[in-house]
Parts: sequence; C-alpha cells; structure tokens
Amino acid sequence: MFNFNIEITGEFVAFFLLSVCAIVGAVLAINFTKVVHTTLSMAFTFIAIAGLYVLLEAEFLAFVQVLLYVGAITILMIFGIMMTKHDGEGREAGRPLRDTLAAIGCLSLFGMLFYGIRNASFPQEAASYADSTREIGLQLFTRYAIPFELMSVLLTVAFIGAIALAKREEGTP
Repeated sequence: MFNFNIEITGEFVAFFLLSVCAIVGAVLAINFTKVVHTTLSMAFTFIAIAGLYVLLEAEFLAFVQVLLYVGAITILMIFGIMMTKHDGEGREAGRPLRDTLAAIGCLSLFGMLFYGIRNASFPQEAASYADSTREIGLQLFTRYAIPFELMSVLLTVAFIGAIALAKREEGTP
C-alpha cells in the first residue's frame, strides 16, 4: 500500500516546494489576524498554484491564475480593506473544543485523501494539449457564456456594495 519508490527529479522537487508554499500560504491566511496580511498570504498561495499549473504544462491557466487572482482579486480585496473601518477589532477568545475538533477533522480529511490518492488508478498516456487555449476560449464563449457573464455582474455588484458600505460608514459619527 505504501510504495514510496520515488525518483527525485527537478520536477518532483519543484512540485514539492510549490505544494509546500501553497499549503503554508493557505494556513497563514487562516491564522493571520490582520486582513492585509491574510490577503498577501492568499496572493502567495495563488502564485504557488500558478507554479503548479506550469508544472502541469497548462501555461494558459497559470497566466490566468496570476492575472485574475493575484492581480485583480487581491487588489480588489485590498481596496475593500482600505475603504472600510476596522476599529475595535480584537482576537476572539480561544475555544479548545472547537480547535480540537477542527484538528481531528483536518487529520481525517488528510487520511481520506491520502488513501484515495494512493489507491486511485491514473491513465499512463498523456493527453494532447496542443490547442488548449483555443479550446478553452471556445468553451468559455459558447457553452459557458452565461455563467461567465453572471460572474462579471456578481463581481461588479460586490464592488458597488463595498463602496456603498464604505460611504455609509464614513457618514456615521
């Protein structure tokens, strides 16, 4: 079951380092108390995930990951943070039962994922992605055109809502 005959190559080392960076960034995003630090650690995680896309030879997805998530979403979050007040924020009291249950849940999820991945059978032949960018564009603007437009409307409404909240907080004494 635990066959750990792993050949150490440059690709394996890069995968391992990028995976550790993504996990560390996600854990830091959960544990930071300042929202700006959380946003920066999320950007770090997004960049590590883009590196994993490059290892999977999906350069277009890596570019979109950096452009959309690291660029647009992170900047949007920072603008939202800057437009709202954060007076009187404090760290909530520790809850040992909740923390213990969360740790047990995380370890259980890790165990299930580890077991599932170790017992999965993956195809050995590699798929051809020579024209993947064109295929993504065709799917995006034909089959997924309505969800794509709904997402843009949702992001616009969220940004307008953040501005409205910031203006309302500004007027209150």
